[in-house]
Amino acid sequence: MTPAHLLPLVLLAASNVFMTFAWYGHLKFPGKPLAVVILVSWGIALIEYCLAVPANRIGHRVYTAAELKTMQEVITLIVFAGFSVLILKEALTVNHAIGFGFIALGAWFVFRGPF
Repeated sequence: MTPAHLLPLVLLAASNVFMTFAWYGHLKFPGKPLAVVILVSWGIALIEYCLAVPANRIGHRVYTAAELKTMQEVITLIVFAGFSVLILKEALTVNHAIGFGFIALGAWFVFRGPF
């Protein structure tokens, strides 16, 4: 894998860590006012955008938009699964694994190429 192929993956992974904290991190603080968690989430999301936009701009040189979106979704699931278990202390079930597996199968079709 060339650096041109790898850099978008790294940037998308980093952006997804920030995105997951922006969208779900506040669940650890249910007593905080909604306005506060919205503002904090926006601040975190700004960092996410500063990584995701270059990832897609750079990545579009070597990947199609559909491939970039597919990578982003699979990375999101991986990051979210880890976050859910490690931070939120929520269990992943067999149903989750099956659902994620179907999404991964969809990703395989996107990258497989034409029939």
